[in-house]
Amino acid sequence: MTADNSSETSSDDPASPEACAARRRALVHDFLLAATAIGALIKTNASIAERGGWLPGRGRVGLGNGDGGPRAGPRRHPQQVENAAEIAMEHSLGLTCDPVAGLVQVPCIERNAIAAVKAINAARMALWGDGKHTVSLDVVIETMRQTGNDMLSKYKETSEGGLAVNVVEC
Repeated sequence: MTADNSSETSSDDPASPEACAARRRALVHDFLLAATAIGALIKTNASIAERGGWLPGRGRVGLGNGDGGPRAGPRRHPQQVENAAEIAMEHSLGLTCDPVAGLVQVPCIERNAIAAVKAINAARMALWGDGKHTVSLDVVIETMRQTGNDMLSKYKETSEGGLAVNVVEC
């Protein structure tokens, strides 16, 4: 750098910490927008309530948000984001929420940790493709709604079915 260019700021350099931070903020912004859109679609057309709809709604919505969001960005097609959410969610239909000893943490926290890994893998799979897929996110969300409506209430966060009644307490 010459004395004439000494007034240049490091933010003009694309590798500068300021430029990297700005890119990171933009990616986080894109992620949050995509995650919000997917969550809104699910909330509007199915349910995110454990007892009122498909189970377990919160974990699967998180799963759907997680796979759509991280891969949203300038080089991603919206079809790939939708495909990531669809891949992750279609294989979680009909899961129950059966708190052991009245604690929703068992097994739900473990299930949500697995869902986070599943979301990452779904996003990777979606990026391998061009966004074209056999099952649409809309079909998965509608199936979520139907499954939740058909599921017996004892499997919906009541501790009256599933693991909740089959785990022996000491």
